[in-house]
Amino acid sequence: MSNYFEIYDIPESFLLDEKALKNTYYKLSREYHPDFYANEPQEKQQEILQLSTRNTNAYRTLSDPDLRMQYILKAHGILEEGKNEIPSDFLMEMMDINEELMELEFDFDADKFHEIGEKTNGVVAQLDNDILPVLQRYPELHGVTKDEALQQVKTYYLKKKYLLRIQETLSKFAARS
Repeated sequence: MSNYFEIYDIPESFLLDEKALKNTYYKLSREYHPDFYANEPQEKQQEILQLSTRNTNAYRTLSDPDLRMQYILKAHGILEEGKNEIPSDFLMEMMDINEELMELEFDFDADKFHEIGEKTNGVVAQLDNDILPVLQRYPELHGVTKDEALQQVKTYYLKKKYLLRIQETLSKFAARS
């Protein structure tokens, strides 16, 4: 079973040419359209249906930056269910934000709400900024092995997911106020 990058004949990468990806998706969608195989034997029709489904799944995964990142990390066995450690220094940093969120639950304060939002956005921006060079150069890395780079991306991915939960909590507050 070939991987999603092979289906589109592109190198494994965290940053893709979205337009080229979409063009290839459409090209394959036309190529594997069931209508063109209506007179073929059942076996051939089944095969085309599988290729069509795989094309759709591949596009859905690769066109979404988060799903693409998750896909690459899982493909290399870097991201495993239930075995993903978020660095403790980051969790300590987030503990303050979580405590502030709990306080907002009991006593909503618009200024505090905006302050937490700003702080969270700042952490996300910093994370994005720090990981960008790794994403841009992957897999051609200098001074870092591919495995080390994937570990850095994994840490980024887990932190970002954590921050997303905080941002979702904040947006629930925003809906209430």
